[in-house]
Amino acid sequence: MKKSVALVIDDHSVVRGGIKSALAQHFEYEIHEAQTKAEAMAQIARLNPALIVVDINLPDGTGLEIVDWVRKLSETVAIVVLTFSDDDLFLMSALKSGASAFIKKSAPVHELIAAIKVAIAAPLSFSAEGVAQAISRRQESFRLSSRELQILSQLATDLSLRELAQSFFISESTLKTHLTNLYRKLGVKNRLQAINVAKKSGLL
Repeated sequence: MKKSVALVIDDHSVVRGGIKSALAQHFEYEIHEAQTKAEAMAQIARLNPALIVVDINLPDGTGLEIVDWVRKLSETVAIVVLTFSDDDLFLMSALKSGASAFIKKSAPVHELIAAIKVAIAAPLSFSAEGVAQAISRRQESFRLSSRELQILSQLATDLSLRELAQSFFISESTLKTHLTNLYRKLGVKNRLQAINVAKKSGLL
C-alpha cells in the first residue's frame, strides 16, 4: 500500500533534517522536502501531500501564502506552520490563512509531534500556544466593546443596515451610532475599510 506524503518546507537544511527525522520516528509517511515557495508549490501540485510542515519565512515568499493557496484547494490537508517569532500578527495570520497548527521552532520535538497529530486528526481546527490570549490582545488593542465586536462580526455579511439593526433588536439610528464609534476606533471611514482592518488584525 502506498504511503501518504508529507512535505517539509524550510530553507535551512538542518531544520528540514530534524523535522524529517522526527516524522520518520512517529509517522508512516513518504517524506519529501522543499526549500522555497516556488519549489514547494510545484511539489504540492505533483505529490498531493496529506501533511505539510512549513516555515513562515521563505526566500521567495511566505509560508502563509502556501497555506492560503493549499487551503483553498483542500480542507483535508494537515498544515503545520513553524516560526521563530512571538508576534501575535503571525499567529493570527496563520489562523486566518487556514493553518491547522502554529508552533515555534524552539518548541521541544514532542510538542511538534503533538501539534502534527492534532492537525492530522482535525485539519480545519487550529492549535497554537497562547492563541486565546493573542485574540484577546488584538481585541483590546482597539478597545472595542462587546456590542461593537458583535456588530463587527456581522459587517462582512450582505445584510443592509436596517437588517443588521433588526438582527440586534436595536434601531437603525442606534446601529449607526455604534458604527460611528467602531469606525473611529478602527481608524476607518466605512464598512469595507472596517472589514479589511478587522481581517488583517485577526478580528474577523
